[in-house]
Amino acid sequence: MPSRRRSTPEQLGLSWDVPGLVAGVDEAGRGPLAGPVVAAAVILDDIRPIRGLADSKVLTAARREALHDEIMAKALCQCVAMASVEEIDRLNILQATMLAMRRAVQGLRLKPSKVLVDGNRIPVLPVPAEAIVRGDALVASISAASILAKVRRDRLCLALHEAHPQYGFAQHKGYPTREHLEALRAHGACPAHRRSFAPVREALEQAR
Repeated sequence: MPSRRRSTPEQLGLSWDVPGLVAGVDEAGRGPLAGPVVAAAVILDDIRPIRGLADSKVLTAARREALHDEIMAKALCQCVAMASVEEIDRLNILQATMLAMRRAVQGLRLKPSKVLVDGNRIPVLPVPAEAIVRGDALVASISAASILAKVRRDRLCLALHEAHPQYGFAQHKGYPTREHLEALRAHGACPAHRRSFAPVREALEQAR
C-alpha cells in the first residue's frame, strides 16, 4: 500500500491533501564550513513500518546507522543527492540546499504525488510540496530522510578526515568548532572548504 501521511492536516497546519505516494525530504550539512550539502527523499512503505524513526540529531551515531540500513531495506524508494562545495560557493548555501533537495526528489524511482519538506522553504518541484517546521520530528518519512542525509554526510566527513587528517573532520564533521577554526588558521583551507563562508574566507586572507 502506498505510503501516506498519518498525521492529520490540522496537526501539521496543512489545508489540503492529495492521494498517492508521499515523499519526505530533509538535508544535512547547511552549517559546516566544508563538504557538500546532502539531501535525501524517502517514500516509506506502510506495510513495512520502521520503529524508532526520529530527527537524526537526537539519535546516536550507532542508532542512525542501524536505522539507515533498515530504511534502505524497507522504504518503497529513496534517493540521496548532493550539491558540491563549488555549487555552494557559486549559488549560496540556501540555493545549493534547494538544488540538492530537488535532485533527491527527481532521483526517486517512483514519482510522489506530494512532497513534505523539513523547514520553512521548499525547492521548485514538478509536484505539490509543503514545508513543515520541525518536520523531521513530526513526519516519519522526513525523519527517514534526515537519517539518510546525516549518515551519508558523516561518511563523507570520515573520507575527508582520511584525506586531510590535520583538520579533524572525523570529530567535528566540518562544523566551526574551536578545533576546526584553529586548524584553519594553522593550515589554511583544503579543497573541501567552502570559500564563501566567512571563517574560511578569513583564514585564506590571513594566509596571504
